[in-house]
Amino acid sequence: MAVTVALTSCIEDGFTTSPSDQPEFSVDTLDMGVVFTAQGTPTYSFTVRNRHGKMLNISNISLRDGGKGIFRLNVDGQSGRTFDNVEIRPNDSIYVFVEATVPEVGTPLLNEVLDCLDFMTNGVTRTVVLRAEGRDVKRLRGLTIEQGEEYHLTAEYPYQIFDSIVVRPGATLVLDPGATLHFHDKAFLRVEGRLLSEGTAESPVNLTGDRTDNVVGSIPFDLMASQWYGVKFTPESHGSELSHTVIRNTVAGVAVDSITEGVALKMVNCRLRNSAGYAFESRHSRVEAYGCEFADASLGVVSLTGGDLTFNHCTFANYYLFTALRGPAVQLWHIDGENDDESGLPYMKADFSNCIIYGNGTDMSHGDLTGTGVFIVNTLLKSKGDDDDNFIRCIWDKDPLYYTVREDYVFDYRLRDDSSAAMAGDPSLMRPEARVDFYGVRRDPAAPSLGAYQYVPSATE
Repeated sequence: MAVTVALTSCIEDGFTTSPSDQPEFSVDTLDMGVVFTAQGTPTYSFTVRNRHGKMLNISNISLRDGGKGIFRLNVDGQSGRTFDNVEIRPNDSIYVFVEATVPEVGTPLLNEVLDCLDFMTNGVTRTVVLRAEGRDVKRLRGLTIEQGEEYHLTAEYPYQIFDSIVVRPGATLVLDPGATLHFHDKAFLRVEGRLLSEGTAESPVNLTGDRTDNVVGSIPFDLMASQWYGVKFTPESHGSELSHTVIRNTVAGVAVDSITEGVALKMVNCRLRNSAGYAFESRHSRVEAYGCEFADASLGVVSLTGGDLTFNHCTFANYYLFTALRGPAVQLWHIDGENDDESGLPYMKADFSNCIIYGNGTDMSHGDLTGTGVFIVNTLLKSKGDDDDNFIRCIWDKDPLYYTVREDYVFDYRLRDDSSAAMAGDPSLMRPEARVDFYGVRRDPAAPSLGAYQYVPSATE
């Protein structure tokens, strides 16, 4: 016997006409943040939802000031500046996509741009405010600094770097206090001559990507690696110095390659972080780092091959977000005959003093340094171990209690109360360059903290 089942629609196709029935918006103000002028922004969006039991007809959607030539819209798949009779089914929603191009203003000051996007529904107008802050930027494309030239980048305007900056042998690039360089995708800085980055605690220098929006929700691109390639010091380079300089969001971090004469690179109170490769890599070079943070990199925080290396009051921490960690935080190569790289160059000489090496994953590639020229002195380590001739007066298997909370996207490597690293430094090991930390906090001359940052007690009632 055949059975016929008749299905009837349970969708209510009538429209509500009550003025009290209004759409619901996911935002009151769509804040597009700080954007570079004369350049289109990424696309931002919000939703318009009908929470009623009948169809909702939005009779008109329009920019009150016509967008001022700045804002561009796409409503439910249609582009334009004004839209009529936009329908939303019961308990359904539509997307509104917004882009903007803020005009140049000719000053280094931020320029706030506002417009109102009005929704007329059942005789009632409701509004979503569109907001952006435009900042003029100097754009550099394929900049080459030639031999004998000293070229300054100042703090008056930020710079957006396309393609590259190349410093030729015998040339000097100076980054003035407060200078900010935003590198576009695949852009890089190549130093064949000399780089002097003269940041201060009050006005640090920043080298970062050029995405100022959010990846998703409230998560900023500032947390994302691989936005630009990084900084490379070639064998012709020598005598570069970085002070209070933040280099982040790279593919390959900062790399120093086979600079065998003199000090290749001296870093004081720098922060190298957030790299898809290493945050810092040195091959057969003399490098000095004081009060520096090396953090958050996929392959490992630092890779060091041979050379003459000094790390004093440095923090090595890896809580990288986007892949599983692929190696220990501190990786040592060409330190003895067992891992000779056949370069014929001297084995590594390295001194780590008053440091912290702690994070996710393992801390060091070598737990036995017997017979090498590598010495870890008065340093907090994640590993369980014992002192010997190369690990001297170390603090083993103790959490330094960073302020970092990875799941909340907070990466702050200063020390909380009760940290084993607070006031645990040996003052006789503190170099003059490390007397003040990145934030301008003076280290206690009698009991300095380990790592890059001097411990500051939290406020108590």
